[in-house]
Amino acid sequence: MSESGHSATEYIIHHLTNLRFDLTQMRFLSGSEVGGFWVLNVDTLLVSALLGALFLWVFRIAARSATSDTPGHWQNFCEMMVEFVDSQVKDSFHGRNPVIAPLALTIFVWVFLWNFMDLIPVDLFPEIAAALGVPYMRVVPSADLSAPFGLALSVLVLIYYYSFKVKGFKGFSMEVLTKPFGKWLMPFNLMLRIVEDLAKPISLALRLFGNLYAGELIFVLIALLPWWLHFTLGWPWAVFHLLIITLQAFIFMVLTIIYLSMAHEDH
Repeated sequence: MSESGHSATEYIIHHLTNLRFDLTQMRFLSGSEVGGFWVLNVDTLLVSALLGALFLWVFRIAARSATSDTPGHWQNFCEMMVEFVDSQVKDSFHGRNPVIAPLALTIFVWVFLWNFMDLIPVDLFPEIAAALGVPYMRVVPSADLSAPFGLALSVLVLIYYYSFKVKGFKGFSMEVLTKPFGKWLMPFNLMLRIVEDLAKPISLALRLFGNLYAGELIFVLIALLPWWLHFTLGWPWAVFHLLIITLQAFIFMVLTIIYLSMAHEDH
């Protein structure tokens, strides 16, 4: 950091700035530019796609090489993950839908991989990107607000889809307008339902984003300390943060299962 001539403030800002591409102007933005609405965080999209492909690839390898005779370590790990997620679905989901368990597994593993990128040394990928001529590179998708919100909004879309599919337009409309205070307070019921539905994606996204953004910031601050303090403070925080990233992935998965279970409840 000192060799590159950056101050502590510039160092922190640089590590918390995404590589952004403005679709309206068809160019990359510098760190100080705001940009319009159609701005893509290229690093977040790229890392998310690569982690999603990694998840599909390694689980596909385990599925294709699965055997009942002498399963290997990776097959045992994948089976353990599948059984763990399946037990959570059986405990929390009370409908019948073959999509829920694969969806829950995908969300848990994908979000965990997002979060796990926070344990990689903060200067590794930015320095590699700088050597390739890329000015900014953030590799923790869950520390970028757009990624958790995008995933949370996808969950909200599924909630409405299955609500209409299971209950029908009439059944879902009556649930929205008459719960919880009956048909005589329809406007109030509708207002409460709007608040409830808005709170679901906001709480999902902000909980994940807040914890991972704070964790990323702490790792950046540790990197500013003298080298002999990196090991003293870095490793204990990394071990504690490993529990946080696992817990956040688990919470996101469980709440998704619960919300979709509520969407399948037909009264």
